[in-house]
Amino acid sequence: MARAEQPLPVVAFINVGSAETRSDRVAAFRKGLSETGYTEGQNVSVEYHWLDGAYLRLPAVLDDVIQRRVGVIAIPGSGPAVLAAKAATATIPIVFGVAENPVGLGLVKSLAQPGGNATGINFFASEIDAKRLGLMHELLPKASRVAALVNPANVRYTEATSKALREAAQTLGIELVFFNASTPSEIDAAFAAITRERAQALFIAGEAIFSVRRMQLATLTARDRIPASYAGREGVEAGLLMSYGTSLADMARQVGVYTGSILKGAKPSELPVLQATRFEFLINLQTARALGVEISPMLLARADEVIE
Repeated sequence: MARAEQPLPVVAFINVGSAETRSDRVAAFRKGLSETGYTEGQNVSVEYHWLDGAYLRLPAVLDDVIQRRVGVIAIPGSGPAVLAAKAATATIPIVFGVAENPVGLGLVKSLAQPGGNATGINFFASEIDAKRLGLMHELLPKASRVAALVNPANVRYTEATSKALREAAQTLGIELVFFNASTPSEIDAAFAAITRERAQALFIAGEAIFSVRRMQLATLTARDRIPASYAGREGVEAGLLMSYGTSLADMARQVGVYTGSILKGAKPSELPVLQATRFEFLINLQTARALGVEISPMLLARADEVIE
């Protein structure tokens, strides 16, 4: 008598962005899985849950995947989503990628010994905001009044970003003006206000809604002729002037590696939280020319990638 085929283990991949803006992270996540011997559709099933920047959809997604007791919940790139998952289950393994300190968030007891059902990678978004503002100042030394666009719906990250930016701006001698947006219409309204306030440059927080709406942001910055900085490469590829941040594709790969390790039997409580080591500085030279921004050869040489 033939044995019944065992069902494939199920991974719930939850992302606050959209499938269109996160294809590189999905590819990297699959690469991480493959490094531990897992191939999607062959010996593991991956369910993709895209929130498109709408955090309100998260509880229903978590209720569903927890009720069905999936093997692992993988959340590369969202502190609020990871906190919600951690609050919702103490048993299903969670593999995260978070910008904030996971010990400070209460996700793990320590980086070396997480001690619970969650582990992953810390990719330092808010910690490197000061560095990004400094690079922006080097790129645009005459911009003394800078707008900062943040998402008030992501309270903890926005507070950390705002604090880091205020401290850095004081050191650099920059005047910062903050603007809030959580929806496409609020982004439009924020740009109208930024124009009224005569900001000379724009710092866009590394936030899911802004990644999802990157084409809207690129269109508005081109229309208003305002040089802008973002945390990830997708912003520069869409037409923003520059970006600086962690390689989020590498973060997603690490999440894939840990997901595969847990499927093989590793305990999240014993897998140390990793810390990002790869950072990327990108410049869009075409945008610079359109805005009339002169970039020094020295700064161009420091860029990891220049988009022509």
